Amino acid sequence: MKISEIMSGNVCVVAPDDRLSHAATLMAEHDVGSLPVGEDQRLVGFLTDRDIAVRAVARGLGGDARVREVMSTEVKYCFDDDDVDHVAMNMADLEVRRLPVVNRDKRLVGIVSLGNFAQSGERGASQDLLEGVAARH
Repeated sequence: MKISEIMSGNVCVVAPDDRLSHAATLMAEHDVGSLPVGEDQRLVGFLTDRDIAVRAVARGLGGDARVREVMSTEVKYCFDDDDVDHVAMNMADLEVRRLPVVNRDKRLVGIVSLGNFAQSGERGASQDLLEGVAARH
């Protein structure tokens, strides 16, 4: 099974110069804990609710701060034609719960999360991923 078969394809994206308050509002409206950051149709970062709490609020930055000030710029991703088992093992090794999905032109086409794996019916991949992200740090 390919990642494109289980990923979430309707992805909300923020820009690096968007305000954190806008990003937080989008997260609340879409009930998500992370957003890809795009610029000129390219994936340039990733913003999580934890980034807002730990990198922004803990440093005294407010809602007017820009996404680029706290986003992660080292973005891990997978390809839409990657095998589900391969991506699950990669996510487990990276200890991440979600990954952006890009096509071979590196254009964002979706996000795959632990929840997508759980609903996929791929029990082995789901178990490997769960064990990887639930490992003690």
